[in-house]
Amino acid sequence: MPSTAILVDGAFFLARYRKVWGERDANDARTVAKTVFGMALEHLKALDRPREALYRIFFYDCPPLEKSFVRPISGDSYDFSRTGAAAFRRDLHDQLRRQRKMALRLGRLAERGEWKLKHQAYQQLRDGALHWDELGDEHFEPDMRQTQVDMKIGIDIAALTYKKLVDQIVLVAGDADFIPAAKLARYEGIDFILDPMWQGIAPDLHEHIDGLQSVCPRPF
Repeated sequence: MPSTAILVDGAFFLARYRKVWGERDANDARTVAKTVFGMALEHLKALDRPREALYRIFFYDCPPLEKSFVRPISGDSYDFSRTGAAAFRRDLHDQLRRQRKMALRLGRLAERGEWKLKHQAYQQLRDGALHWDELGDEHFEPDMRQTQVDMKIGIDIAALTYKKLVDQIVLVAGDADFIPAAKLARYEGIDFILDPMWQGIAPDLHEHIDGLQSVCPRPF
């Protein structure tokens, strides 16, 4: 029987969630988890495949930051494990584990214990709307990045392909890091579909996929 695997880049999905489903509470972990599952079913419907064709949904994310940093301006200690963002991420991962046909793949956050200027604050400084002596703790964020997530996506695509577990892969992502894995899958006969959730993609990406399909509501 034909099988479809749905792979979701969690950071990308959550960033688009507020724009695509503006009427939903983006801080309700249970609703977000159910939306991931519902989107997978919408893909099957759009591809004219029964629900039984769903092999598995893979959701890739990182655990929340659980450390305390000294804030750059005030010098106060700030415990990120107590933030609403950390609580939401922990709850979301728990809700995802409860979903049927769901596999949660966690990378890690690489951080150096340092702060960086937020992009918005940088723009305000450049435009003259903010001055250096007006900077406060709220204008900075921890300097960190996700690691291992792209590698896990690539490994899963390769495993699904070489083990012939599926004949179709839908990847929910917005960048070009997936291209080497997509080439491998397509070379082995896998139907590879990209869902950028209505975000624009570079024109040359079309040659590395078999289809472009967004099933979520299109934001205005």
